[in-house]
Amino acid sequence: MSDMIRTLVMRTPGIASQDGDGVKLMRIVGTRELNMLDPFLLLDWFGSDEPDDYIGGFPDHPHRGFETVTYMIEGRSRHRDSAGNEGVIGPGDVQWMTAGRGIIHSEMPEQEEGRLAGFQLWVNLPAARKMTDPAYQEISAGDIPIQIIAGGTIKVIAGTTTGGTTGPGTAISTDPLYLDISLDEGAGYDQPVADSHNAFIYVMSGSVGTGDDRVSAGELGVLSPAGKAVFADAAPETRFLLIAGKRLNEPVARGGPFVMNTKAEILQAFEDFQDNKFVATGKF
Repeated sequence: MSDMIRTLVMRTPGIASQDGDGVKLMRIVGTRELNMLDPFLLLDWFGSDEPDDYIGGFPDHPHRGFETVTYMIEGRSRHRDSAGNEGVIGPGDVQWMTAGRGIIHSEMPEQEEGRLAGFQLWVNLPAARKMTDPAYQEISAGDIPIQIIAGGTIKVIAGTTTGGTTGPGTAISTDPLYLDISLDEGAGYDQPVADSHNAFIYVMSGSVGTGDDRVSAGELGVLSPAGKAVFADAAPETRFLLIAGKRLNEPVARGGPFVMNTKAEILQAFEDFQDNKFVATGKF
């Protein structure tokens, strides 16, 4: 592990977008400005008090070649998939789905009013594992450890903190770190990140210093590619995600809900879907 400090190399607020059946969201990774950060293909933030912004949800749709991680901050959402998995997640819960060779799933709001908010992250699979069997992890908030630090707390969804707390989330081949960090005003925190990993933060509230720069609420900050992550001088009520994953260093071909290594593999994914090799929810 290098003793270097990771610095801020880019910040972006993302772009307003819609997906699913008209769900309004902020796309932060997966844009022209930040197409991907290997192994991360997409990061969406959804958050609204208006039911019309989320009520359509994400009806049945297919995926192949990557993993989806849904982290609920507020509200409730129901997952169903063609491998027979079904579950409802609420505040603080996580669903980690491996699409692998192919899955059809839906994510629908389990409410008709109130606030619905959370994140969805797409994590790439390496070429050798893209056609693995689908898998599903549902992690309740109560099973996610919280580490108390000087001036704050860390909710450890995946990976291991400086203090040795390890989260329950797992991914294929990318050794993820996924921390939800809250800091009091003026507090700081440093976290080792393997030099093999790319890392970013997303600030939900307040602001936090990274090297000579700051990242503010509603911004994603990409960190330089080697060294440990150091955060200092937090503003009042600062809360942010620190996410890191092992670089795959492989070509990426995208085709809507499919992410493979070549255009030919994308065309094959569409053909398999059209040939009903991805079957309807609950009938995999």
